[in-house]
Amino acid sequence: MSILVEFTGSQANKCYTAKNRSLLWRRIFKIISAVSLSGLLWSSANANMNYHLVSTTEYLDYELPKSIQEHCLERGKCPEIEVKRLNTNHDWINQMVNKRAGELAINITASDVASKSTNAKVNLKEALDNFAAESLELPKDVPWAYQLMITPEYLGHVSSFELFEIDSYVFTGGAHGMPYSEYLIFDHTTKAQIGLDGMLQPGQASSFETLAYKAYKEWVKTVDNDVESYEKQWPFVMSKNITLTDKGVDIRYQHYEIGPYAYGMPVLSIPYDKLKSIIKPHFIPKQLTSKVGS
Repeated sequence: MSILVEFTGSQANKCYTAKNRSLLWRRIFKIISAVSLSGLLWSSANANMNYHLVSTTEYLDYELPKSIQEHCLERGKCPEIEVKRLNTNHDWINQMVNKRAGELAINITASDVASKSTNAKVNLKEALDNFAAESLELPKDVPWAYQLMITPEYLGHVSSFELFEIDSYVFTGGAHGMPYSEYLIFDHTTKAQIGLDGMLQPGQASSFETLAYKAYKEWVKTVDNDVESYEKQWPFVMSKNITLTDKGVDIRYQHYEIGPYAYGMPVLSIPYDKLKSIIKPHFIPKQLTSKVGS
């Protein structure tokens, strides 16, 4: 079975690749992402209706250089590049999310062509061109092509905080591709991005890390019967990749950070009732404030 590969731009350029498993991994990644977002649906449905954010995504206007098109069409397989941009009714959010999505695309492609690139900064188009050009060096009998996908998504909001996630996927050979997921939180009252440091009350970083470690051990119990032995192989590390949900704070980990690839991208959850003296009060949904404070 062949996979249709389409590049969006002023003209559509189509080529085919016989990479069956790439589609499978992409579908798995989308399913994992969809499951991870399910806890945020309540937040969107119960948000302040006085503030309405409309969000869509659109493809980056990018075409492969003609020289690369000629080569990859001749070989019968072209790199699959899908970079999407966020388009909401708030320009300041678009700028911040799309800037970060572009940075991720540049970082991902740079890591794959680092041996042939200079230290000079490149823009997004140059990075994508370099990534595509690198794929032409694959042996002609290889039945797959490079893949790069970047997608920003709106998750909903909790109180005054708009929640986004940028998903990426890159495949350059081997047993599987590499997904990546990064949360973004914006305060629409200040038009600023919020990270973990801005969420914590003064002096509470170590307390939050202690709760995260406890959540890690609870997660380990779901994948291994021997927590102590598992921790020796995959020790706990603190991640600042966090978002808000209706129940508390979620911490997202990438593949290989606290577990093998097969365990996916684990999410550790810390409920609000354990965070009442650790995070600033306005990060706890108003509906839960009285319950948390009791």
